[in-house]
Amino acid sequence: MNLHLYNQAFIVCGAGSGLGRGVAENLLAEGAVVYAISKTPDKLGSLQKTFPEQLKIFGFDLTDIKSLAIFFQETESVVFSGALLNAGGPPAIASMETRLEDWDAAYSNLVRWKIYFTQQLIPQFKKQNYGRLLYIESAAIKQPIENLILSTSMRLSVTGFVKTLSQELAKDNITMNILAPGFHSTPAVNRVFETKAKNQHISIEDAKKAFLQNIPSRHLGNAENFGKLASFLLSPSASYITGQTISVDGGLTKYIFG
Repeated sequence: MNLHLYNQAFIVCGAGSGLGRGVAENLLAEGAVVYAISKTPDKLGSLQKTFPEQLKIFGFDLTDIKSLAIFFQETESVVFSGALLNAGGPPAIASMETRLEDWDAAYSNLVRWKIYFTQQLIPQFKKQNYGRLLYIESAAIKQPIENLILSTSMRLSVTGFVKTLSQELAKDNITMNILAPGFHSTPAVNRVFETKAKNQHISIEDAKKAFLQNIPSRHLGNAENFGKLASFLLSPSASYITGQTISVDGGLTKYIFG
């Protein structure tokens, strides 16, 4: 399927590894130009060799608003078609073990920069009467997952922000959607397994098996397939899909509208 992304420019946040990397790879394969932001830009070296003309790498922390402002200044002449907003979540921790400082950090990591980032792109999208914004959050916003109190709470704030703003921008041919991944084979999910293993005094492998038993498909997702769905939602073909939170979780979410 031709997604008509050739030579279109996209920003991909958190492109160094995991799901962000999967999305970047798929967009590049479709012929798009990707402006990849990562705290670990060295991890993108192999991808740069494969797509030397299409991949532009920027190394900084997304939560640093000053660095984000510089990025938008440096790319102000670029006509972006869309962006993937994605970053690692806060540590897995039980609710009553959290401190106020943990909540402040979670807000900074998951909410604050996404609002700023979105507000920087909307004026350009309105001017060109086109834009695609896609946010990677978590299946936990539909069905809470143990020890993810910080992630669930803050990602729900992003969900409210996206749903509300999507209604305002739909008339401008700007779509805003959320992908809610369950457990995928990424470094982030390994940290969840480690926390469960520590709390229950079991091996990491046993913790992983316990999680898999709750997934109807009985296996973890992979970044490549996730990236294909994301690329579609970032394409012109997805013009009639906006304000949606789409589960990508192997059937983990039991909610009837999940």
